[in-house]
Amino acid sequence: MTSSSSWTERTLVRDGVRLSCRDWGDQGGSGPDTRLLHGLAGHSGEWDGVARLLRDAGHRVVALDQRGHGSSERRPADVSRAAYVADVVAVVEELGLARPLLVGQSLGGHTALLTAAAHPGLPRALVLVEAGPGRAEPDVPERIGGLLRAWPVPFPSREAAVAYLGDGNRAVGEGWAGGLEERDGGFWPRFDPEVMVRSLDENSRRAFWEEWAAVDCPGLAVLGENGIIGGDEYAEMVRLRPALHGVSLPGAGHDVHLERPAVLGEAILDLVRREGLRNPCPGVHSTS
Repeated sequence: MTSSSSWTERTLVRDGVRLSCRDWGDQGGSGPDTRLLHGLAGHSGEWDGVARLLRDAGHRVVALDQRGHGSSERRPADVSRAAYVADVVAVVEELGLARPLLVGQSLGGHTALLTAAAHPGLPRALVLVEAGPGRAEPDVPERIGGLLRAWPVPFPSREAAVAYLGDGNRAVGEGWAGGLEERDGGFWPRFDPEVMVRSLDENSRRAFWEEWAAVDCPGLAVLGENGIIGGDEYAEMVRLRPALHGVSLPGAGHDVHLERPAVLGEAILDLVRREGLRNPCPGVHSTS
């Protein structure tokens, strides 16, 4: 077990696949349990800024390294959407989280969406950060795979990684560089590009509007002004679920959670207050 002054690494195994989480602990507060899911090629540490804010507001916060990422199984055979969803359910049950908020960015948001649709009794609310039902884009897996394969690894230093991965935005660069491992005299990614490509297979073939329409818990969409969710997609999300709340952050891009963690955290807390999503028994966390 690994730990820092703020969180403890917890590991569980589901169907032979190792899953690693950052558990920020039970502060005994009235805030609801919260599950954080990073995007493709990311890692749980991307959420540290948001997790710290929510923890300090009385939430129990758990951030998962999704399969194929970070400290979790590097090359799982199954990278279907259903496998990602089953991992979320397993972590909730294993760690005794009580109807958590599901918060996800990009592909992690898509995983959260599908989890909420398939398991309506599980989440208390759904927060999509730069994520939505999407659309069929057959070229996306190879396009993204090409970008990941082009990383000039190993990076000779952490600073070189920050500069390359941030592309002028230091907060983003620091967030991505935090997911690298230092070995053999350089800094390397903790994912396999080919696993990332396979993880996008289903998303490239179809949209998930039926699943979006099936979600029945309170929802919040947080978008970057310069992100990937277009106005038409967001408008259709609202048409299908008129109670959806939306926040757009001026000047922000796709990595909203890295660029504006405090603003994102406050938006989540606003949702909790607006919907009355308090833990009925502070300090008690169970799925029963």
